[in-house]
Amino acid sequence: LMPDAHTGYGMPIGGVIACEEAVIPNAVGVDIGCGMGAIKTSLDADALGDMAARRVLVEEIKTRIPVGEGHSRKEPVAWEGFSMWHDSLDGDEEPLWYISGRKLDQCNLGTLGGGNHFIELQKSEDGTLWLMLHSGSRNLGYRIADFYHRQAMLLNEQLGVELSDKHLAYLPVDHELGKAYLRDMNHALSYAQENRRIMMQYLKEIIYAHFPSIEFLLEINIHHNYAVLEHHADSQYWIHRKGATSARAGEMGIIPGSMGTASYIVSGLGNEASFHSCSHGAGRRMGRADACRRLSSKDCDEAMDGIVFDRWKRSYIKDQGKKLPDLSEAPAAYKNIDKVIEAEADLVRPVVKLRPLAVVKG
Repeated sequence: LMPDAHTGYGMPIGGVIACEEAVIPNAVGVDIGCGMGAIKTSLDADALGDMAARRVLVEEIKTRIPVGEGHSRKEPVAWEGFSMWHDSLDGDEEPLWYISGRKLDQCNLGTLGGGNHFIELQKSEDGTLWLMLHSGSRNLGYRIADFYHRQAMLLNEQLGVELSDKHLAYLPVDHELGKAYLRDMNHALSYAQENRRIMMQYLKEIIYAHFPSIEFLLEINIHHNYAVLEHHADSQYWIHRKGATSARAGEMGIIPGSMGTASYIVSGLGNEASFHSCSHGAGRRMGRADACRRLSSKDCDEAMDGIVFDRWKRSYIKDQGKKLPDLSEAPAAYKNIDKVIEAEADLVRPVVKLRPLAVVKG
């Protein structure tokens, strides 16, 4: 378990499972390939100007990049990964999970999604502007995860496997279903990485239009929901990172906080006890509905002082017949990111600390 761990289906979000010859769809999660992108620039962050000037940039970002659940582009986006995946299929027929989603997947490329996905303009402690985003495989990953989890439950029942939790249903990697899941999971990973790459390109174009002398010095694009075959302790294991990030020795990583708190660029220490892993963020300290009921808009506004963001929407949670503000992504709904980083000092070394200047939330 990582220090940001919180409740999830089958296993906590913020955990790592090592399996021999098996993959567990729910130990990867429904947003396959969800992850982080970050770009270091040469620009002094103060050059962005005041909150009004930053608001202009935020509106431009929202114009170029569709945000929110169910929002996609009007026209399909071309990507060679679609044809590469089709070429990897054994037969001519597409898997059942894919048939209804071809156009949706093409139109979702380069879109943020909803929930805790975000785009931020950030300032490092030395004053440099960084760009950061959090997004994944959108609806594609969900369909793959849901389909193969159901197949795993049926297979485990046929094999007479007694599961401690049905959400931990697994697929043997040498079974045709296990091979198919790994193929399609890797497709979703590539899709998620391309999704982030496209959005990062849009961000660079937007900032460059305002600051033509800017240089983009470093780009990081990583997953935190995936399974991969790795060598640990003289053996091969399928390492499942569900809300966890690879942290091999010297490997660059991204650990975001909340929309009103710091994020970190880190360097992995290669801790074998964690299977070379670290946290993927701050982690929730209360559920979404709980946050809407317990937190106050006034306190959440104060936590966002000086940061450009769209005000709190109305949630589906009601109190005395009235919908409460949606405070599910407010800073107080998350753990203290500095304490999370301190708790994994044996896993990563902080390299850069970043403060948010403007936030676009899904």
